[in-house]
Amino acid sequence: MYPELFEIPRLFTLPDSLVPDWIAAGNVPFGPFPVYSYGVLLAASYLLGLKLAMSRARARGLDAARMLDLGIYIIIAALVGAKLMLLVVEGGRFPTSGAELLSLLQSAGVFYGGLIAAVGVAFWYIARHGLPFWTTCDVFAPAIALGHVTGRLGCMAAGCCYGRQTDVPWAVIFTNPLAAANVGTPLGIPLHPTQLYEAGAELLILGVLLATERKGRSFAGRTFWAYMLLYAISRFVIEFYRGDPRGELLGVSTSQFISLVLAPLSIAMLVWLARATPPPEPQAVRKRKRAAA
Repeated sequence: MYPELFEIPRLFTLPDSLVPDWIAAGNVPFGPFPVYSYGVLLAASYLLGLKLAMSRARARGLDAARMLDLGIYIIIAALVGAKLMLLVVEGGRFPTSGAELLSLLQSAGVFYGGLIAAVGVAFWYIARHGLPFWTTCDVFAPAIALGHVTGRLGCMAAGCCYGRQTDVPWAVIFTNPLAAANVGTPLGIPLHPTQLYEAGAELLILGVLLATERKGRSFAGRTFWAYMLLYAISRFVIEFYRGDPRGELLGVSTSQFISLVLAPLSIAMLVWLARATPPPEPQAVRKRKRAAA
């Protein structure tokens, strides 16, 4: 794969007296600066997701400026939450040198950490500004799925979130030493392409959400909680094929444990919102009311 796209050459050199000791000890260069595939695709994932969310918001008559601000808050929360969850999964080990900090920044983070943080911040923002709560959540759900597709392609390019060793015909073999140095990817070993498994699952979820959104009994919050349910199921299954260290809770991986909590919560919320939303009146009744008015 291609963890590094290209390198920006060194433009200047700082005197040693101006370089902090913790940076010098960690061998963090001021140049040349590598441009990593993961970072580029991660940025693309956020931009694509935000563009889809804005389009869906305009179609529903929501305030575009508020939606843009909310999208930016979500992006920041997702970045921070993913890194914090990575620290938790790794046993709370905080970086103590420049090299460890750089390794943390190069790592993908844990998607569930970003998702939980983004949802929490979004709930706060929506409530604070009086936006239609579940309708706004529905706007962003497919956007999260779309962004996740591109983000997992970035994982594939970087070599992170790799799978277990396997002999299936579609196994992938990483050979780039940068992948091993940056995120510990095993080299020269056939592995399950779990990054592509998850990208494919998210693409399928995106298609299901968009195809079914206007079918059947519609109510605010259905798209959001349907995404949460479908993602929890897909992530739980894919975790069995992951080979990277991800922490463990009660005999399952951290992400599987969260999935086990999120799936029944999603079902409960779908049932509750469906019952709390009155069914739409038949078309004939609506016509009679308009005629009487």
